Amino acid sequence: MSSSPPTRRLRLGLPRRMFSQVLLMQLAIAAGVAVLATGLFLAPLSDQLDDQAMRRALSIAQTTAAQPQIARDVKESLPTPGGPVQDVAERIRRASGAEYIVIMNTDGVRWSHTDVHQIGKLVSTDPSAALAGHEVMEIDNGTLGRSARGKVPLQDARGEIIGAVSVGIEYDSVRARLIHTIPSLLAYAGGALAVGAIAAYLISRRVQKQTRDLAFSDISALLAEREAMLHGIREGVVALDRHGRIRLLNDEAHRLLNLGTEAVGRSLDSALGPGRTTDVLAGRVTGTDLVTVRGTRVLIANRMPTDDGGAVATLRDRTELEQLGRELDSTRGLIDALRAQDHEHANRMHTLLGLLELEMYEEAVEFVGEVAGAHRVTAEQITEKIHDPLLAALLVGKATVAAERGVSLAVSPDTWLPDRLIDPRGLVTIVGNLVDNALDAASGSSDAWVEVVLRAEGRAAVLRVQDTGPGVPPDQRETIFLEGWTTKKAPARGKRGIGLALVRRLAERQGGDAEVTGAPGGGAQFTVRLPEALSEAELTNAEESR
Repeated sequence: MSSSPPTRRLRLGLPRRMFSQVLLMQLAIAAGVAVLATGLFLAPLSDQLDDQAMRRALSIAQTTAAQPQIARDVKESLPTPGGPVQDVAERIRRASGAEYIVIMNTDGVRWSHTDVHQIGKLVSTDPSAALAGHEVMEIDNGTLGRSARGKVPLQDARGEIIGAVSVGIEYDSVRARLIHTIPSLLAYAGGALAVGAIAAYLISRRVQKQTRDLAFSDISALLAEREAMLHGIREGVVALDRHGRIRLLNDEAHRLLNLGTEAVGRSLDSALGPGRTTDVLAGRVTGTDLVTVRGTRVLIANRMPTDDGGAVATLRDRTELEQLGRELDSTRGLIDALRAQDHEHANRMHTLLGLLELEMYEEAVEFVGEVAGAHRVTAEQITEKIHDPLLAALLVGKATVAAERGVSLAVSPDTWLPDRLIDPRGLVTIVGNLVDNALDAASGSSDAWVEVVLRAEGRAAVLRVQDTGPGVPPDQRETIFLEGWTTKKAPARGKRGIGLALVRRLAERQGGDAEVTGAPGGGAQFTVRLPEALSEAELTNAEESR
């Protein structure tokens, strides 16, 4: 059983390429408009030509009837081929180009005619309207065929109607004018169509260039893929036009920037307000992987300009990564401190062993008491003044790290904070950042120390951290709270310059503020005030405990 190859059917339809489709549609529109315009022009042209011919015939008839000699000759002479009326009528006919000029009396008897054999006979059409004093324009058939006619009454010197004048314009000449007009009209229509075709081609080429010669189906698929990609990726995407207005925000950008759908179409300054995030997205701050803070989120931004003068910016959320990095830094510090303590503990054990071997038992007991009591006193001092377990644990750990770095970390006697803060984790972030910066600043200085004051004032919590470091120059006491400002060397894992910016943002989120001044004994003093850090219930319990 032989199998014949499948026959391919010829499929007719629009071409796939957008260039061809747009060109064909524009050509069809141009051709349709040209045909429609030609038809609309030709439709009234025939009636206009008929009206012009009838008015011309009427004008000739009026001119003829206005000559008084004709009225006298009609009354005084007989209708003969060589009569005076026939001579005048023929002279006017030849001068005006009319097909005929018929002058008749009130009985309808012709006094003049192009065919002299018709003189003295009755007219072939009804002259009653003209004889009744009316002017008539019409197209009718007569002895000479179809013609455009004008009829007027013929009056004598006293104004009495003694006959009528009928003038005819050959209708074939009217039709010839119409036919003669059509080629010129078609030529104009063809020229307009050619100009439209050239314009359509140029427009289609421009569309082809701007759409990269894609088919409509390809563009539709790309749009669908773009929507799926924009709303599926875990990076924020912000598209801007050439004027800096927001053109597009994907779901992640809405979340990271805390913007609603009403932000689309607005400028960055209007939607986000002034700040580093706005400057980075607007391109006023240049670079790659720029760090910025929006609310409580740490963002990494990159901006790429587009061919149309706009730009596309991408945003990555590094908040959790930054928190992990800080926790890693704290863990490393604790590990270093534990390593140093382990070394010191070994030395102490060797000392204790030596005292026991020398049978110096009282000295051994006194030595153990001193070593154990020093750490216990520090922990007890902190937990007695700070009742929140997270903050107390943080400061105990920071005190150990500070001791190993040669810095004395002290909690001020004025410190007192009740338990159960409204946002303890936020305050932990603020305290941790400020204490870390103070330890870095004070480390290496003589008699280095850091003091922490944390107390409740009504529902407000006031934090003050001061150190013996080099301090902050007055002209930089505001810029240090901007993202990216730092005096430290950038670590291998990321960027610095966001800790103090995050401190101020967290304070402002709770209606507070952060500032830096000079410490009384030199160094820097950071003060953070949180107006509503404590709840009413917490405040009541705190007052009762005091």
